[in-house]
Amino acid sequence: MNKIFALLALALTGLILFSFQSADFNDDDELSIDSLRKVYSKPTDQWPKPTVDKGAVFQELGELPPSPVDLKNDSVKNVVELGKILFFDPRLSGSNQISCSSCHAPDLHWTDGRQVSIGHDHLANIRNAPSLENVWFYKRLFWDGRATNLEEQAGSPVAAHNEMHQDMKALPKKLSKIKGYQPYFKSAFGSKEITNKRIFESLATFQRSIVSRRTPFDRFLAKDKKALTDQQLMGLHLFRTKARCINCHNGPLFTDNEFHNDGLTYFGRKYEDLGLYNVTRKPEDVGKFKTPGLRNVMKTAPWFHNGLFPDMDGVMNMYNVGMPNQRVKAEQVNDPLLPKNDKLLKGLKLSIAEKDAVVAFLEALSSPTVLTRVEQLPQ
Repeated sequence: MNKIFALLALALTGLILFSFQSADFNDDDELSIDSLRKVYSKPTDQWPKPTVDKGAVFQELGELPPSPVDLKNDSVKNVVELGKILFFDPRLSGSNQISCSSCHAPDLHWTDGRQVSIGHDHLANIRNAPSLENVWFYKRLFWDGRATNLEEQAGSPVAAHNEMHQDMKALPKKLSKIKGYQPYFKSAFGSKEITNKRIFESLATFQRSIVSRRTPFDRFLAKDKKALTDQQLMGLHLFRTKARCINCHNGPLFTDNEFHNDGLTYFGRKYEDLGLYNVTRKPEDVGKFKTPGLRNVMKTAPWFHNGLFPDMDGVMNMYNVGMPNQRVKAEQVNDPLLPKNDKLLKGLKLSIAEKDAVVAFLEALSSPTVLTRVEQLPQ
């Protein structure tokens, strides 16, 4: 009898392990879901081991961190308020028609919903406008990392010919003629003087205050274990294991803060974009782009640096096959700039149910928009 019970126990253990790894779940897989809910109800350091490759920069998932901006400090608060006004003021542009908020609209989670942004004289940019939510976290800005801080980043679109097209030498004089700005600059910096440095510091400080809101996933981590549905819970497990998303999208903001080549360089063709290489000039950086955070990812389509994918099914299908590989022409074989896909990219072979579960988990990273606006600009 003891042998029979032992065999039954062994079989049950095998069933649990099998169902734990399977994502083709149905009504008969309650044991799998129950097992996952039990183990993921524990602290994150007791979660199942993630599938992380050698060389990946890994940090476990976590709750939404706060902005580093101290809004209880009056002087900092005044700088943020000035930056907010400047962010929404189209007079920062050469045409007086385009503001920072034109491409980073708060009601669109600080994106513009376009494949690529449209700027001065209706000129198209070459890249998709990334969300500014939690932008304070990134070590380098823009898809290609060409700015090392938000102050440096702020000036680039203002001056760019196909964005805001502003003469940077003329900008301080232009704003100085608007008397309504004087008290804002005095409150923020102690004097009425308007300089580009103060303008960009204000814009940068305001952007550091932009954070997303708590999500069902955050509530789940905070002990509300019913905050995730069964499908989302399975998606969380797949995200960390078989789907391999965790290799690049990890930590509280779901980004490793690194750069990767995802196979979308269009090397040697129209729309070629070599990404980080354009900044560093290092051959190993060809085709690398910043890893975006995934909070509110389901609300910030289209995706990737070129806005190529308008629906998540396309994104999941591309990752499922390991992303496209460079088609090598004879004359490109020995080209030192021939792009090489990141080693972290591998075919996943996820089933339809598994892909749906991962997408369901991504939905659990969504939060409401924050209403941000300026009632009246300085006159």
